[in-house]
Amino acid sequence: MIASIQKSSLKPLAPQAKSLDKPLAKPLGKSLSESLGKPAPVFTKKDLDLPRFLNILRGLIREPAVVGCEDAFFRVLSRELEEAGATLSHYQGVLVAQGKQPDSLYLSAHIDRHGLLCTGPNEFQYAAFIAGNKGELDGNSVSEQMLHTIENRFQEQLVQAHIPYVGTYLGQGTITNSYICPERNNLIFEVDGLEYLQPGTPVAFLDRLTVEDGYISAQLDNVVSAALIIYLFLQGFQGTALFTAEEEAGRSWRYALSWFQRQRISTDRLIVLDTSPFPDRASADAQEIVLRHRDAFGEFAPGITQELAERCEQLGFNYCYKDEYIQEQNRLNNKSYSIGRTELGHLVTASEGSVSGTTLQLPTTEYHTVNETASLKAVRAVMQLLQTYIE
Repeated sequence: MIASIQKSSLKPLAPQAKSLDKPLAKPLGKSLSESLGKPAPVFTKKDLDLPRFLNILRGLIREPAVVGCEDAFFRVLSRELEEAGATLSHYQGVLVAQGKQPDSLYLSAHIDRHGLLCTGPNEFQYAAFIAGNKGELDGNSVSEQMLHTIENRFQEQLVQAHIPYVGTYLGQGTITNSYICPERNNLIFEVDGLEYLQPGTPVAFLDRLTVEDGYISAQLDNVVSAALIIYLFLQGFQGTALFTAEEEAGRSWRYALSWFQRQRISTDRLIVLDTSPFPDRASADAQEIVLRHRDAFGEFAPGITQELAERCEQLGFNYCYKDEYIQEQNRLNNKSYSIGRTELGHLVTASEGSVSGTTLQLPTTEYHTVNETASLKAVRAVMQLLQTYIE
């Protein structure tokens, strides 16, 4: 997930920030239905098949999807979605799955994950920030600013190489060292066991889902959202879902926008699913759902944002608005972090408002590592919230 912040900061939130005593959810006025003179709909929690969802997630996590090399993962998604009864269309950078009521709701999730790319003889770089991607990045993204934070987290990490496009397994190696090259402004990796690879070969972190003590851990960003959407189609979701590539390199919004323009679709009912980083477990566990009013580009569609908030309240879920959370942390810690630039914000701005919506995010810790962690309580809440859109 990319969300831009000021150049002077290295983390999305202050490392010693106090967690809030309660989510920053404000009392709401009349619901949209009430304001139109209609009775407000009543939503209740539906039964969940959590083991089935975890099996979907477990299988997807094993499949590599290094940013810029997502073709093989798109084919895995296609198989799962076709088995769930969705109608598929695959365009450059975006796989579109649709049910029988495609205009009822639009969901979107990027499917690329951080990894390595072989860029020379026994040379491996962080794939999102290779030279070919620099044109999309301005140095202000959370991912770029966190390089110094994560540069020492990969020692002894197992990795696996695969052939681009086809995804054929090539072998495993072990990261022995990682450091930032100041000239290239990228994370460089020393890998034992993959000396034979040719430039352009993607290398994914060897990842497995861990379920323990009420939490799940893996490289969740953003495969967890892809698994959620597949689960929704299995449960009868009839809307449209977009799975986009290269979000970590700043390109995914272009692919999504191109699809909406190709289809001549305007909407304010797009929900972008992702994970949302928090600095510690207490901060993440203060809410099950993370929403946003806006990002640094501007305001999101207020109608569907309020709609999600109302459903959270009916279902009894704690939620916060990430833009308000960051502003409150800035006030408490005398900081000036940006509220962030999101994929949706890019879409709204580039489309001049013809494509808009809101974000729905899962609170996590250990952002951009294979140990990114979310509570099962939050996972259940996101699942149950999204199931209210299934008739």
